[in-house]
Amino acid sequence: MNPRRPVYILGISAQYHDSAACLLRDGDVVAAAQEERFTRKRHDAAFPTNAIEYCLREAGVERSALDHVCFYDKPVRKLARILETHVAMAPWSLRSFLLAMPIWVREKLWVAADLQDALEHTGEVLFTEHHLAHAASAFYPSPFARAAVLTLDGVGEWATASAGIGDGRTLELHREIRFPHSLGLLYSAFTYFTGFRVNSGEYKLMGLAPYGTPRYVDVIRRELIDIRDDGSFHLNMDYFEYVSGLRMTNRRFARLFDGPPRKPESPLTQREMDLAASVQAVTEDVVVRLCRDLHQRTGMTDLCLAGGVALNCVANGKILSNGTGFERLFVQPAAGDAGGALGCALAAWHGLLEQPRAVDGRRDAMQGALLGPDFDASAVETALSRHGARYARMARNELNVHVAALLDAGKAVGWFQGRMEFGPRALGARSILADARNPEMQRTLNLKIKQRESFRPFAPAVLAEYAHEWFDLTGESPYMLITVPVHPRHRYAEDPDSIARTGLDRLGVRRSSIPAVTHVDGSARVQTVDADRNPRFHALLSAFYARTGCPLVVNTSFNVRGEPIVCTPDEAYRCFMRTELDVLVIEDFVLHKHEQPRWGETPEQWRGSMPLD
Repeated sequence: MNPRRPVYILGISAQYHDSAACLLRDGDVVAAAQEERFTRKRHDAAFPTNAIEYCLREAGVERSALDHVCFYDKPVRKLARILETHVAMAPWSLRSFLLAMPIWVREKLWVAADLQDALEHTGEVLFTEHHLAHAASAFYPSPFARAAVLTLDGVGEWATASAGIGDGRTLELHREIRFPHSLGLLYSAFTYFTGFRVNSGEYKLMGLAPYGTPRYVDVIRRELIDIRDDGSFHLNMDYFEYVSGLRMTNRRFARLFDGPPRKPESPLTQREMDLAASVQAVTEDVVVRLCRDLHQRTGMTDLCLAGGVALNCVANGKILSNGTGFERLFVQPAAGDAGGALGCALAAWHGLLEQPRAVDGRRDAMQGALLGPDFDASAVETALSRHGARYARMARNELNVHVAALLDAGKAVGWFQGRMEFGPRALGARSILADARNPEMQRTLNLKIKQRESFRPFAPAVLAEYAHEWFDLTGESPYMLITVPVHPRHRYAEDPDSIARTGLDRLGVRRSSIPAVTHVDGSARVQTVDADRNPRFHALLSAFYARTGCPLVVNTSFNVRGEPIVCTPDEAYRCFMRTELDVLVIEDFVLHKHEQPRWGETPEQWRGSMPLD
């Protein structure tokens, strides 16, 4: 009797931003990666050729082995929404229409044929609705047998938010909010207005919010958004231009908020900080109301969350702390469009093929989000030799003790271990690490290494077994997607002078014993690290704890502004040499900056050609 051949399902997201591919084998995730990591184009929207090839290579199969190919939304329905919207807004929408249509006619309508040609796939290409893909990416890998599901983003086909229930292998969405009324696009409008780039600068807006006062909340609620008790809302489109034009906001919006949009790269003012604080407060209010209503409708205490708004870790923290009724939260680590590749594949496995879920109630199925490429010792050594790098190779225990000592001495370390993360967060595989106790470290990492704005916050990676001693966190946060207060025992009382400071003058005040990861409001975006999901990172943190009594370090992504997280040893070495990182650790190889040969370009040459977010 011949054994049953595995079923392979390939999921694809593409065409808008953060293209990605994911491959399932009998419902288990074999591999998943964003196209940007291979092309080095941040938020790359192109067809994910490289990500697909990686997934097939990781599985050790040819294209002919694919049983099903899935796409994460329905282009025909999306085009119908665009056409209907442009007709309704004519003639003001003519320019936008003329710019959009050639791309649709040339590329976006022919996804099925393009996938069949590229993959030599003779079967039908399956299409899921955009928000169903988001919902599936959150519920199916979650540790919950039954849960409420909420998705929030800019827009899919028509939906901008959806809510429903997952139960076993079934997933049903019962409610939705439709375009142009969108919490994600409201947030992006303020991202644009404060001078940051839409679809990448939302993190900056969230990071800027604690420096401001939410003095525009009443204006936003009175003029821009009508929020109902159940969290549903209606935007006043008189102030927005994203429906008919090429900008997010219009002149009415500018008059409402005291002047024109901030020019990108110009100095930040208190107005931008107050705008950030205000839209963040409104966003949190909507999310909490939606969750409270969803709990009342379903009676469930477990919630799954996805969509771009689910990357707002401050709002996620409020779901658990503001009495919504939900006790446990699972946020898909690739909550944005990249996660749609995973979601559409899982929707096909459990929905179309009616395959059951294996749920243990405790651990999710995302494998720590470590689903990307890894490199063996031979590949690392070859790459380092190509650069003439000087390195030492250490046994694992020796390496952990050595790196712990370097971190304790104030060194910034590039940490490259195992499989690359899927999603926007570095989780200890492609990370830059530093000592969170060092009061100068936030500024050093931002300006000298990451080469980004000084206000940007950093996250702590903490041993899961000690997280509750350092943060007001009752459960786990393995994917760095929940912001919570630093525990009072580690907080410092602020003196009157520091309390009186405003704006970016609040930087540099020591608010806790871990100042490099404590936000100005006393909170932190926590990653809990356990030995099951990431034993290598857990072992390093354990060595640091044994040496210092502190079970956490700064963990930020291994990249610089404008570039994706590094994927390969070559990229890690180049980033190491182009920045003021002190040490690079790639698998068991340790490199010290002062021992390396002279790098062939000056920092000024490199920064001059560096793309901006």
